[in-house]
Amino acid sequence: MPPVTTPLPLLSIIIPTRNEAAALPTLLGYLRAQTDGPVEILVADAGSTDDTRARAAAAGARVVVCPRAGRARQLNAGARAAAGQIFYFLHADTWPPAGFGAAIRAAVAAGAGSGCFRLRFDDSHWLLRLSAWFTRWPHTGFRYGDQSLFVQRRVFEQAGGYCPEMQLLEDQEIVGRLRQYGPFRVLPGVVTTSARKYRRNGVVRLQSVFGLLTVLYWLGLPQPALARLYRRLVR
Repeated sequence: MPPVTTPLPLLSIIIPTRNEAAALPTLLGYLRAQTDGPVEILVADAGSTDDTRARAAAAGARVVVCPRAGRARQLNAGARAAAGQIFYFLHADTWPPAGFGAAIRAAVAAGAGSGCFRLRFDDSHWLLRLSAWFTRWPHTGFRYGDQSLFVQRRVFEQAGGYCPEMQLLEDQEIVGRLRQYGPFRVLPGVVTTSARKYRRNGVVRLQSVFGLLTVLYWLGLPQPALARLYRRLVR
């Protein structure tokens, strides 16, 4: 009698977008090529004025139109529309490592409720390499959205999803709650994310701004004030 095999769980990749038409088709093709099990890709778009939605649909993604912009709201909208047992939240300018789907499923099978990969920037500046080095550690303070985030559906729902009021640092906020419902794992694979915003603003300057915003967040500065400061300091 042949052995009984358990079907692989469906992986729902959820990507929030706004005006990402130029790079999105290539990323979506890469994601399809690197997944060795059942997968669906959802693009949660809010306010794009370019061809983001049309190009996402042409590349085989399901487009979720979000009436209000904001990464936390968009990620929640994508999760509500997703059918998978595992959610994988990914930025449109971030490429996960080869075989990421198998690595995520293996981590979940081993008991992880949620987790992420380590981070690398597509720029060799020493400060970006140092910042990325810290992402190998499990402390919540080193969690950034660019690292991507995988989470079991039940854990995400138990935690209540992303806080829709969060305008900045929504990933650090949710990781603290996800840890209450299952182990959080930092996987050894590395995602590669764009340093375009650092090149536009200056690496040292922007890293200093992000450090300031993070400290103010942990000190309890309200989200609207953090968002105003971000808009004032970041181009």
